[in-house]
Amino acid sequence: MTEITCKLLIIGAGPGGYICAIRAGQLGIDTVIVESTKLGGSCLNVGCIPSKAMIHVAEEFEKAAHAAAGKTPFGLTVSAPALDLKQAVAWKDGIVQRLNNGVAGLLRKAKVKILHGRARFRDGKTVTVETETGPRTVRAEAIVIATGSQPVELPFLPFGGNVISSTGALALTELPKRLVVVGGGYIGLELGTAFAKLGSKVTVVEAQDSILPLYDGELTAPVGKSLTALGVEVLTGAKALGLAAKGAGLRIEAADGKERTLAADKILVTVGRAPTTADLGLEELVLDMDGRFIRIGERCETSMRGIYAIGDVTGEPMLAHRAMAQGEMVAEIVAGERRAWDKAGIAAICFTDPEIVSAGLSPQEAKRAGFETKIGLFPFAANGRAMTRHGEQGFVRIVARADNHLVLGVQAVGQGVSELSTAFGLAIEMGARLEDVAGTIHAHPTLGEGFQEAALKALGHALHI
Repeated sequence: MTEITCKLLIIGAGPGGYICAIRAGQLGIDTVIVESTKLGGSCLNVGCIPSKAMIHVAEEFEKAAHAAAGKTPFGLTVSAPALDLKQAVAWKDGIVQRLNNGVAGLLRKAKVKILHGRARFRDGKTVTVETETGPRTVRAEAIVIATGSQPVELPFLPFGGNVISSTGALALTELPKRLVVVGGGYIGLELGTAFAKLGSKVTVVEAQDSILPLYDGELTAPVGKSLTALGVEVLTGAKALGLAAKGAGLRIEAADGKERTLAADKILVTVGRAPTTADLGLEELVLDMDGRFIRIGERCETSMRGIYAIGDVTGEPMLAHRAMAQGEMVAEIVAGERRAWDKAGIAAICFTDPEIVSAGLSPQEAKRAGFETKIGLFPFAANGRAMTRHGEQGFVRIVARADNHLVLGVQAVGQGVSELSTAFGLAIEMGARLEDVAGTIHAHPTLGEGFQEAALKALGHALHI
């Protein structure tokens, strides 16, 4: 068995792991990274990137279909569009491959050693990696667990056949005529919306009383309206029970307590994600846990000296950009720099139609935290750029302290608002006041003007409403 020694070993080459490795390499740390599948992890290969690619395909197809049907208000007409789903998937896979190669190039540039194989702890300093050429032993001064997460499988709806995860949905080469989505969170609604635009008859089954239950009703109402316009049937307060006889559909218990069967060619289960820690050998360690997740401190340190954990294995929010920031921080800590996790807010985005962005505290969260607040809301119906994009539904909302006007949170719903997330996050991170946002010149005509107008509204003198 070949033995490798290094200062830093990273298990998992997803967004958190590969960023940690690149930064460590830049700092001159002898680094090894282990990945059992493809570089980039779930986000790059079967999550964030490919889903956005297919969402874009769906949006373009919908535009063409509307133009063919004479539904564009500006006089554009085209012949009826046709979709080659195999070609669309191949295009998506090409983007993923280019990014895979990019990550590999960046790791090589940083002089990081890449091991392809499955890692398992032997003790707190030693890991065995099963590679294609045999087992390798890696001994390291510091180890980072960055193994990410995977779709939760329901015991009565195991993946296989017509029951698919988000990974399976992104690999389909034939469009299902009838798609049932179990779970009305962001993953289910993003993919469900895309398939509805491509022509599938989509039904969403959500056990709670509303879709996107982590967001308030003001933000989710435009999404619900859009789903209705797309012909998506949304069943809230409904529970999946299992496959119908002969696998012809899904049995559910509706909100009224009655059982019914939903016909389905494919059943997409999106009820959450679980940390990927099985077969990692964590039983050889003594780690404090928070349920299924690894407990960490403000430096992403675990309960064992020299072992760190980042990303989805550490719990919510399970976001790629959180993992990346943690990875960069841990690399600098291993290099001897003084760092601690002190982020004021992390923006979360739903790439639904329309999109939702939430950074910092919502009005309800601010109230629960004991803050007296000023709230400003500016509708995109009064924004020139939104009108020219035929996307005037939605708004920007800003939440600030009533006493000193410190911005506590910013939310938005509307077409293209994901691109405003950086401005929202920066305002919170920099400790901006309402006056700072209102006093910053925002370029015209842009959706970003809604941010400035929301701040002006909170101050009592909005200019365009």
